[in-house]
Amino acid sequence: MEKISFKTINKLAIPSILAGIIEPVISITDTAIIGHVKEFPTESLAAVGLVGSFMSALFWILAQTKNAISSIVSQHLGAKRLHHIKTLIPQVLLMNLLLGIILVFVTRYFAKDIFEIYAAKYRILDFSVVYYKIRVFGLIFTLITFTLFGIFRGLQNTYWAMFISVIGGIINIVLDYLLVYGVSGYFKPMHIEGAAWASLIAQFVMMILAITVFLRKTPFDLNISLQIHSHIKRFLSMTGNLIIRTIALNTAIFLSNRYATSYGKNAIAVHVILTNIWLFTTFFLDGYADAGNSLAGKLYGEKDFLNLKKLTGKLIKYSEFVALGLALVFIIFYKPIGSLFTNEPEVIALYEQVFWLVILMQPVGAIAFIFDGIFKGLGWVKFLRNMQLVATFVVFVPVLLILDAYGLKLYGVWIAFLLWMAVRAGSLWWRFERFFKQEKPIET
Repeated sequence: MEKISFKTINKLAIPSILAGIIEPVISITDTAIIGHVKEFPTESLAAVGLVGSFMSALFWILAQTKNAISSIVSQHLGAKRLHHIKTLIPQVLLMNLLLGIILVFVTRYFAKDIFEIYAAKYRILDFSVVYYKIRVFGLIFTLITFTLFGIFRGLQNTYWAMFISVIGGIINIVLDYLLVYGVSGYFKPMHIEGAAWASLIAQFVMMILAITVFLRKTPFDLNISLQIHSHIKRFLSMTGNLIIRTIALNTAIFLSNRYATSYGKNAIAVHVILTNIWLFTTFFLDGYADAGNSLAGKLYGEKDFLNLKKLTGKLIKYSEFVALGLALVFIIFYKPIGSLFTNEPEVIALYEQVFWLVILMQPVGAIAFIFDGIFKGLGWVKFLRNMQLVATFVVFVPVLLILDAYGLKLYGVWIAFLLWMAVRAGSLWWRFERFFKQEKPIET
């Protein structure tokens, strides 16, 4: 295996960063534009945030197929056995398509009940249901797109995903502005429905582009074999563990939204803003995690443990540099960032009181994300599952309940998130170091 250089890592990381930040950019665009509409801006902002949170939960749960298939593809690439999984790929895509269709119609039917669980009421609930019933169809498109992105990443190519994501992001931003505010003389403002249609159209275009690249640029095809592939069981096992892990992760996010909603409309509006900023930085830092996922899987397939250890050290260093850079930008532009999302004085005042906790999360999150990516690439998903369960139910939930009881409200939510992230980072680092000390892998 060639030396893992800064150039090699960034060849995968930079396109992955650009691709990764598009999804939160789409959410931020929806949030910023909706937050400035003339009629009921705070209620509209809260509704978009709640739907975005639920949609993200669904995406993160279902998109674990992306990480599972990426690990399998990268390890087979390293072992020079891609031909062995040629029929696995279309079977995975078909499974995801059917799953996406079922979930769209089930969740759409129960949309009102879902957002009542989030403690949404009155106009916020009405807006949430209207917005969700349009946007939910994008679940099918995004699920297929994410799976194809995982295949591309397993093949050590993140440029294709970047290209597709940037096009989708541009389409979404343009349509957001046009459909939400309308165009005088052509069509009236569609407000929250316009934002939903903008996202849906962008997601459809991205899926079509991803399928086109898949058929033209990869060694795989869409020919379905009636014989179940031997790796389906492994794929389902990895996906199942990652889904359990992601459900635990989204439990923390769900509880944060529910508690923030219970603190009033200003609190949930601020929570939506902070969550969008946090998710933006998460996807940004995930670029190096994706590079780690791709390269670690290939190195593991080659049994090149020496370079695997070196790779991890470099990824931590690079991601910490990015995280501290983001923190510095947030400190410098602390106040102007809030005004990007809303003009409501009470919302801005509360945002300024809590935003510093999101800044503190940056360097801690960078370590957690790197090891997330490495472990997924290696296929060590059971430990990821177990530690996410511990971080959520042993740390996040008790801390949230205790701080809520002491009346810390939104402060308590984000302190719980900070400790939650610290436990994830520390436990994964410990397990990785233990692997090299106990199993003593040899240089190949």
